[in-house]
Amino acid sequence: MALVPNMPQVWRQETKPHKFCPGCGHGLVLKTLGECIDELGIQDRVIFGCDIGCSLLSYDFFNVDTVQTHHGRTTPVLTGIKRARPDRICIAYMGDGGGYAIGSQHLVNAASRNEKITVLLANNCNYGMTGGQMAPTTLPGMKTETSPYGRDVEQTGNPTQGPEMVAAITPENAYVARGTIANLRQLKRMIKKALETQINGVGFSFVEALSACPTNWRTNAKDTWHFVEKEMTQYFKVGEKKVPPEKEEQ
Repeated sequence: MALVPNMPQVWRQETKPHKFCPGCGHGLVLKTLGECIDELGIQDRVIFGCDIGCSLLSYDFFNVDTVQTHHGRTTPVLTGIKRARPDRICIAYMGDGGGYAIGSQHLVNAASRNEKITVLLANNCNYGMTGGQMAPTTLPGMKTETSPYGRDVEQTGNPTQGPEMVAAITPENAYVARGTIANLRQLKRMIKKALETQINGVGFSFVEALSACPTNWRTNAKDTWHFVEKEMTQYFKVGEKKVPPEKEEQ
């Protein structure tokens, strides 16, 4: 199983529970991905790539072939693997920094070329591993280590709308969606559809997951969930942005 329930106890003690901060959303996103891998029966075909940043802590999360890349380079690395081994199911996992900042050019080009990989991005509105600096997705007025008075969009521009951007540049047979850790059933359906898009050889697939970072947000459990469920979704609208058209039966 992708979530490694049958591995030796010593190995599981070293890799589980996960190494993310208490309350972090990465664990929920990855658990949901693992369930999809198991239910689709693709564990022996998956190649999982993770970025630098908090996402690198997923390098030993799954019992699948895994590669950890340079910051922002997960998308092109998995693209190369997919081109060399088109029978593999290639999953690129990253945060909003790896996808929308240093790795934005790779995301844009892979999407426009309709590379047949799946990109899964956790959006927690800040650079989590390096101390909570402002990220491309930091909300207007949101305080971070580098925006102590709140993000000023007149000076920094508006937060990046990743799925909307990807949906605008991908061909019609791509799959693009935004889910949230506040609704794991919906997120699971989205991730599964994204993987099926790749399994069926249809095209590029991309899912953003709204995630939590209580360590850098400095929020308790109640305030963390309020921010994810109410404040983030006011700006980042949850839902499918592009769905491949169904093929007509011959």
